[in-house]
Amino acid sequence: MRVFCQLRWPAIVDLDGRIYIRNWQGGILSGGFEKNPKPIFTEGRNQLEIQNLHEDWDHFEPLLSALLRRMPGLEALEIMQLVNCPESFTPDMRCIMGESPTVQGYFVLAGMNSAGISYGGGAGKYLAEWMVNGYPSENVWPLDLKRFGALQSSRTFLRHRVMEVMPLICDLKVPRWDFQTGRQLRTSPLYDRLDAQGARWMEKHGFERPKYFVPPGKDLLALDQSKTFYKPDWFDIVGSEVKCSKEAVCVIDMSSFTKFEISSTGGQALEVLQYLFSNDLDVPVGHIVHTGMLNEKGGYENDCSIVRLNKRSFFMISPTDQQVHCWTWLKKHMPSDSNLLLEDVTWKYTALNLIGPRAVDVLSELSYVPMTPEHFPSLFCKEMSVGYANGIRVMSMTHTGEPGFMLYIPIEYALHVYNEVMSVGQKYGIRNAGYYALRSLRIEKFFAFWGQDLDAFTTPMECGREFRVKLEKGTDFIGRDALMQQKQNGVYKRFTMFILEDHDTDLDLWPWWGEPIYRNGCYVGKTTSSAYSYTLERHVCLGFVQNFDKKTGEGLVVTPDFINRGEYEIDIAGQRFQAKAKLYPFSSLFTQRRRKDEMELSSYQGK
Repeated sequence: MRVFCQLRWPAIVDLDGRIYIRNWQGGILSGGFEKNPKPIFTEGRNQLEIQNLHEDWDHFEPLLSALLRRMPGLEALEIMQLVNCPESFTPDMRCIMGESPTVQGYFVLAGMNSAGISYGGGAGKYLAEWMVNGYPSENVWPLDLKRFGALQSSRTFLRHRVMEVMPLICDLKVPRWDFQTGRQLRTSPLYDRLDAQGARWMEKHGFERPKYFVPPGKDLLALDQSKTFYKPDWFDIVGSEVKCSKEAVCVIDMSSFTKFEISSTGGQALEVLQYLFSNDLDVPVGHIVHTGMLNEKGGYENDCSIVRLNKRSFFMISPTDQQVHCWTWLKKHMPSDSNLLLEDVTWKYTALNLIGPRAVDVLSELSYVPMTPEHFPSLFCKEMSVGYANGIRVMSMTHTGEPGFMLYIPIEYALHVYNEVMSVGQKYGIRNAGYYALRSLRIEKFFAFWGQDLDAFTTPMECGREFRVKLEKGTDFIGRDALMQQKQNGVYKRFTMFILEDHDTDLDLWPWWGEPIYRNGCYVGKTTSSAYSYTLERHVCLGFVQNFDKKTGEGLVVTPDFINRGEYEIDIAGQRFQAKAKLYPFSSLFTQRRRKDEMELSSYQGK
């Protein structure tokens, strides 16, 4: 709601009062974002008409009071008009832009969340580039229409969510902050069981995922209300989950992962996937290949793992929020041939991640078959029985670098398999764990994450994943020419790990992500991920380092020598902390073993 009166004044924003004030036709215009917004979509009114609604002075009164507190002199002036009109908001406070996932060539730019004037120039530029060139000149994934799916288009969901969104525009959002409305939309079959065991939840693409598990006797209320940029209340809880994953065995429900099956009656599935993915997928049945789906510039459209189920069928695992984007990209580049079938099977499987050295003991008892590396090598998949349930896809990987297995379980067996795993695992010290522990484990192992570390402008050469690319696999693939050029000319940014050296975890502000990186006192990039490493007992940040010419500001090639010879600092809220830069994780033995496994498994040529 906005009010007009006669006065000249500079533009002012008062976040505490939730108001703004600016010049308007010889007077001023003032409006704000009330804490109790009124949705236009109410029962009996389903058509949105862009017109002024009736004046509502009672509803505007809190904003008017804030305006008069900030500028008492306005009380003597005449208010000329109160404007009450509808405005559009999105479920996550960010606008939507890009090509429709269902109608090719139809582009969208909408939902400005009352920031259209601020966003207009940049949003219009990027959308124009997208329409003309097929892609924008910068990463706009946080605004991409395909971050949403049909599940977020429910009228009831939108009504409740946007009523929460609008008041948050003036609020300070703490790290790991979650929406409270529109929850429990997508849940694993294990949701109620995990909730009863102390799970605290986060939401991703509408899917409920456990953050951590509150042990019995902890102050649940205090943990639920923990809001800080400093050391959080869940620090010790997550630390115990990480410790369990390194010394015993823990289980994480990762059912939200996007899962596709691609098959054909002949060899067309392999042929098409070889063109769409950078690694070699012509591997023996049962082998797992980590690979990227790249664009013409060599950037990541998706980062995923693919299992060869048989000669004509593949199982693809991708990040949770890639469900719509990945499906759209695959459909766009696959030939319209009846012999090729793409099926979204995300809803068909519950995924349990068993992490830790005793995971092998738990599964050995439940499957009655040897699960040792000799019988079940790294990056391998077998369909087997677990407890009474048959047809479980067991994979020797954990997405963390720790030993263990991923279990993809048909949903009707999910509760049974979980109960069996927890029952047998008691003697091995099993416990539930959440995504905060997973995050700590993957960051200390220098694992990049799509959507945060990787995007459509990041290539495998820039993030140390050239071993996941087979330039000479015998067939062309999207992005190959760009990668060949990078291999010859060098890269202009390089993914780097930073370990904070003089940072006090208990007293200093924590790094969360987006902090500036300085090399020898000069800005060279920003962090993309961060977490506390309970193994190193230090904060670890991941980010990209660039090399800018000091005179022209032009980007130069970044070499390992450039990285290794610098003195680094990470700026956290204006305070710089010394950091040690690494191009590989501290566990070099682990790195060598992981790369050796992946290179061997992807080097098979149709054996």
